[in-house]
Amino acid sequence: MKQVIQNYSTGELHLEEVPVPVCGRNSVLVKNIVSLISVGTERSIIELGAKSLLGKARARPDLVRRFKEKARKEGILKTFREALNRLDAPTALGYSCAGVVVEVGSNVNKFSPGDRVACIGAGYASHAQYVSVPEMLCAHIPRRIGPGPGLNVAEPVDNEPYSGTEYLSYEEASFGMLGIIALHGVRCARLGYGESVAVVGLGLLGLLTVQILVAYGFKVVGIDPEREKVEMARRLGALQAFTEPFEFKKGVDRLTSGYGADAVMLTAATKDDGPVNLAVDVLRFGGKLIVVGVTDIHPQRNEMWHKEVEIIVSKAGGPGTLDIYYENRGVDYPLGHVRWTEGRNLEEFLRLMAGGSVNVMPLVTHRFPIDRAEEAYKGIIGGTIGRFIAVVLNYNDKEEIKRVVQLKAPAVKRIGHVQVGVVGAGLFGKSVLLPALHKVSGATLKTISTSSGANAFHSGMKFGFERTTTDYHEIITDEDINAVFVLTPHNMHASQVCECLEAGKHVFVEKPLCVNKEELNKIVSVYEGVRGAGIVLMVGYNRRFSPHSTKIAGFLEKRRDPMVIVYRVNAGYVPPEHWVHSEEQGGGRIIGEMCHFVDEMQFITASAPTRIFAERISSTNTTSLNSDNVVVVVKFGDGSVGSIIYSASGDRAYSREELEIFCEGKVVSNKDYRVTEFYALGKSRKFKTLSQQMGYVEELNHFIEVAGGKTKASFQTEDFFMSTAAVLDVDRSLKEGIALEVKI
Repeated sequence: MKQVIQNYSTGELHLEEVPVPVCGRNSVLVKNIVSLISVGTERSIIELGAKSLLGKARARPDLVRRFKEKARKEGILKTFREALNRLDAPTALGYSCAGVVVEVGSNVNKFSPGDRVACIGAGYASHAQYVSVPEMLCAHIPRRIGPGPGLNVAEPVDNEPYSGTEYLSYEEASFGMLGIIALHGVRCARLGYGESVAVVGLGLLGLLTVQILVAYGFKVVGIDPEREKVEMARRLGALQAFTEPFEFKKGVDRLTSGYGADAVMLTAATKDDGPVNLAVDVLRFGGKLIVVGVTDIHPQRNEMWHKEVEIIVSKAGGPGTLDIYYENRGVDYPLGHVRWTEGRNLEEFLRLMAGGSVNVMPLVTHRFPIDRAEEAYKGIIGGTIGRFIAVVLNYNDKEEIKRVVQLKAPAVKRIGHVQVGVVGAGLFGKSVLLPALHKVSGATLKTISTSSGANAFHSGMKFGFERTTTDYHEIITDEDINAVFVLTPHNMHASQVCECLEAGKHVFVEKPLCVNKEELNKIVSVYEGVRGAGIVLMVGYNRRFSPHSTKIAGFLEKRRDPMVIVYRVNAGYVPPEHWVHSEEQGGGRIIGEMCHFVDEMQFITASAPTRIFAERISSTNTTSLNSDNVVVVVKFGDGSVGSIIYSASGDRAYSREELEIFCEGKVVSNKDYRVTEFYALGKSRKFKTLSQQMGYVEELNHFIEVAGGKTKASFQTEDFFMSTAAVLDVDRSLKEGIALEVKI
């Protein structure tokens, strides 16, 4: 399918051929008929992407601070490379469209194939021939209940269930996201009957705001420097509209008998402080300034102080926006507590259009087929298409569903080369593992799969894969692929590992191996059934492959006595709503991260954990999450004992990890896998690396060599099972307050 994609690093925008996304459990797959270009928002995204690194840094000082903190701990070179990889990411443009449902997820009950729907949401309702959109971000396109605009009603598509009746057109329904942004802005003003409102900025968002205010019975006056937009506002119901600030102020005075506007909707997209100061000028004492557009909000304080003006920044489409529980997992807010959510605002905006109270058809100034999307954007950015308000893209409804795209001709098979498939390409995969895997000799990169077509295409092109797909089963069923890297979210690891093993493929799975004991038991059972065939199963415990770990193991290889090990982790705070805390997806930070530290101890002692006990802090579980601040004691089979001090309450500027080992009159100290100090017989020596060396390249090289039969594994798969069991017992020990024997 065709999709509009911008490279955030270079700012380049292209129409690419990408695989159709898979329909998620809580989503619907929609064949797009029309999508709306949000000129203001999308232009700002494109312009930011086109900036140099310095320009991006100036625009996002918050990210610059995080970069500096990370560089202090992990080294400037490593951090800079990761930052470049993160910047080199595809941005799927668009967030408002309409089309026909072709597939529904297993948890979806509201929609069925064939339904006509309006779709919203950045990253979902994009400019693509097919989009996978969460159920909560879709609404049925309603039947007209008023006279309607009588313009450009879309022709019914094949198998359209509503032929012969007049529903809102797809073009009208494609305005959904812009409509609810305007609608939520109006709700933020908390207006009463008979109040007057000024609208500053009469672009697409401003003109929608004018119509919504008029539909609800408010007196409206507007201003914009372009006369055509001013005249449009008058035709759409504004009592008065002006191009000059002086005339605008007089108009507000006349409308309000000199008291000033009860509220001002600031819908201008500008960095100039003129519009916000003008808005304050025309407000009454105690009035409200609602910031809806992308504009400067640094007004002159004295005038605001004098009038006691209230500033409210409206957040997109209302409650539910960017809430993963609402948008992604389908958890609605109870209507009795939250009357107008993002989804209910969408239904209301469609109702206003269906009743004829809002007419978007006069706002459409340009229409382009998707094949000419690049031309449309060049015209918008360069100003070569003349004056525009709303620009829409139309789609060919005959496009078939294709979830595999060939990127280049298959390579000639080389003896001893491992044929690799990769499932998943999140931030960690793209910034750390895939760049390293791309350089590993002996690996032929065949197919990469991600749920997003744009991400699948971009990752496949960047790292040199032959094919890309959104359906990971294409990798599992490909007989040419004999090794699979599983880099998906934690909750997907177990099932995908089992599927790969059962298909006879070597598996490298990024930690954790799984998120509960039932999954671990299933993996152990499946592995036992294939181990005789020489199948390799490896978990991404990279620290044991670090040059620092190799030096430590060599320093202690002749020891006979048990060790005392202290592993301190300054993990940093992660908000409770982050996916890693979710039982459904992340499994929690203990399961997702502590497995690294247990495995490192297991590697150093060359012994399996036998008993484990954990305690956590007791707090309100708000600013300091209890289960992110724990002390764990691990007993090993050789008599060694280790403690893991894991805290998310520290300052990220301090070193993240420190490992100390005491044994037979020797001491080892490792800090952040950059500096390791060895003490023995009253003397010390130091091993330093230029940057943090976490063992990622070494672990990938080792896996490929083992899978290719070139070397013997330096690990026992049972070690990974034991470390996983130990970490799962940490979670249980925290909940039950008891020490546990570690068993598989």
